[in-house]
Amino acid sequence: MAIRLAVFVQEQQVPLEDERDALDGSARHFLAVEDGKPVGTARLLIQPDGTARIGRVAVLAARRGRGVGAVLMRHIEGLTTAPIIVLDAQTQALPFYQGLGYEPSGEVFLEAGIPHRHMRKVRSAT
Repeated sequence: MAIRLAVFVQEQQVPLEDERDALDGSARHFLAVEDGKPVGTARLLIQPDGTARIGRVAVLAARRGRGVGAVLMRHIEGLTTAPIIVLDAQTQALPFYQGLGYEPSGEVFLEAGIPHRHMRKVRSAT
């Protein structure tokens, strides 16, 4: 949670009440660690239809651009057998997620005052 607070609440000025939600209790949380120190985080939820939803992906500013987020995403993807993975990406992060095989869909929308797009990745059955 400290990483999410640093990235979303402090850095991006997302109100605390928008950052924390009731889904945290049922989500599976992941932590990226370098040299024994937490540097990134994300959460995974399996929706009632079996779709995996990745969210709250955050990497500390000093560690961005070094592959931490990509390793974290690939690790989460490797742990779920869901045929479809979805997420809501900040528009500034679209190239990052597209590089991981996610496709944007729908129009830009605001979440916590930040422009986002829905993204999805359909995985092959093999």
